[in-house]
Amino acid sequence: MMALTEEVEVWLHREPVDFRRQINGLVLMVEQEMEADPFAKRVYAFTNRRRDRARLLYWDRNGFALWLKRLEKDRFPWPDDGEATIVVGRREIGWLLDGIDFFRLRPHEEVFYESTL
Repeated sequence: MMALTEEVEVWLHREPVDFRRQINGLVLMVEQEMEADPFAKRVYAFTNRRRDRARLLYWDRNGFALWLKRLEKDRFPWPDDGEATIVVGRREIGWLLDGIDFFRLRPHEEVFYESTL
């Protein structure tokens, strides 16, 4: 099983995916729609239209692995605007799968000073 280390990128596919697609269909989406290498050291994340299921696809040494999480209640806070693909890290995919919408969080404004006096 692939360990989600700091150097592993997670690519989110923003548009909902028909979950009747299995590994081969998702690999084609990675190649054609996301224009990415499905054999790279990455995890590709997909969700369905209702946003109650998420799938993670990755290459694991000698074959593809597909991981599914189904929510019994609630929905995944998936980004739905902007580019077709967004790259996040290990921490962010964990937050997303736990239900934390980190796309709507806003940090404090950056402050600039010219002098400390």
